[in-house]
Amino acid sequence: MLGWALTFLVIAIIAGLLGFGGIAGTSAGIAKILFLIFIVLFVIAMIARAVRGRPPL
Repeated sequence: MLGWALTFLVIAIIAGLLGFGGIAGTSAGIAKILFLIFIVLFVIAMIARAVRGRPPL
């Protein structure tokens, strides 16, 4: 998921540099959403790992 977020971020940066504002804004929005989902799932996984008795990474 983090890979997809970085991909959309790169697309947004390139589109912004080339002057495609609509595509850049949409790609940046998608990247933000994917990154937020990644962070939430990462935190849930770390909590689940700690509850099972294994220390977090």
